[in-house]
Amino acid sequence: MVRAGPGGVRIVVSAAWGPARPGPGRWPAGRRVVTLGSGTGKLARRTHAEKGAAVTTGTEEPVVAILAEEWDAIDTLARGLGDAEWEMPSECPGWTVRDLLSHLIGIERVLLGDPPPPPLDPLPPHVENEVGARNEAWVAARRARSGPAVLEEFRAVTARRVAELRSLPPARFDEIGPSPVGEVPYREFMNVRVMDSWVHEQDIRVATGRPGHDSGPAAQLSLDRLCSAMPFVVGKQAGAPEGASVRFELHGPLGRQIDVVVRDGRAKAVPSLDEQPTAVLDMAVEVFWRLACGRVDGQAARVAGLVTATGDTELAFRVLDAMAFMI
Repeated sequence: MVRAGPGGVRIVVSAAWGPARPGPGRWPAGRRVVTLGSGTGKLARRTHAEKGAAVTTGTEEPVVAILAEEWDAIDTLARGLGDAEWEMPSECPGWTVRDLLSHLIGIERVLLGDPPPPPLDPLPPHVENEVGARNEAWVAARRARSGPAVLEEFRAVTARRVAELRSLPPARFDEIGPSPVGEVPYREFMNVRVMDSWVHEQDIRVATGRPGHDSGPAAQLSLDRLCSAMPFVVGKQAGAPEGASVRFELHGPLGRQIDVVVRDGRAKAVPSLDEQPTAVLDMAVEVFWRLACGRVDGQAARVAGLVTATGDTELAFRVLDAMAFMI
């Protein structure tokens, strides 16, 4: 679902997340994704065990606890949705709020080794490739179900996944294997699952006007990964010239300043700049992730007044228009 970039960010042009082996732990067919900085964090394990899942204690991997916390946050959010809210369109083309949850179910069921639904024929117009077709099949198979019914399946599937992940030996998370970000340790793949789940939770919140869960381990990990792609956006996507620097000023929970400079033909994130940045983009954290994930484009953000550009505005707008590295 992401493209790739420089500075240790590896390019995976067309990652077919095909299974490397049958059964639990295999990787699903997915979209183009970039290897970004991995997040860390500590979180007490809780609700999935409390819900009655058969949880074993093979590992205390921090990412497993963060993933469980994220899925619990989605569960809590979805429990409060009314019938009409399940049918609201999201910023993901062709998908409603219910479809977002169906999509997450599909990915985790593939990881569990469950058989996929039959392929769709014909495909809806918003599906553009084989990966999208596979994702759409899981979504379409649940369109006749009510939102609460899809939520019940989400709970059951994520409980199975958490139980499986907690049963794995620590060495399993060090194993290198295929993923949407290329050949990486399984731990890194699970970091990607946190980010994908958090972004889709935020998609639900935007669609239903229910802001929240904008801080904590899952939000921190996800935002860290998105921020780590900004050198790619500035250097490769926007083609900033040698010596140029771009500052992203992000406001709100987990707000931060990201400075990127082009040196020796390579864009790099730096702790600070030696001089004033060439261009500055000022926005809320929510606007940042929506731009980075392709939910809103740069021109629309400018017209709506969601972003303020200063300095070299031609470069700033070029970067803004190039921010959608995740689609």
